[in-house]
Amino acid sequence: MCVVNKEALQLSCEFLRLFTVEALHRASEEQDKIESSLTDESGTTTSRKELQVEHLERILPQLLLDF
Repeated sequence: MCVVNKEALQLSCEFLRLFTVEALHRASEEQDKIESSLTDESGTTTSRKELQVEHLERILPQLLLDF
């Protein structure tokens, strides 16, 4: 059985929380970039409020390098 120091466990949890928050922020920014380049026939941008897997896939390589 592996014993983990309480502080190490808390720090690991905080790291994973921050990693997840950063991934969501970057994916949201990527979604905004994609949506700003898409326009419908009337010239207005179409807006989808859901993050898709493709947004996460686009930001993942740089995110992993940064962390």
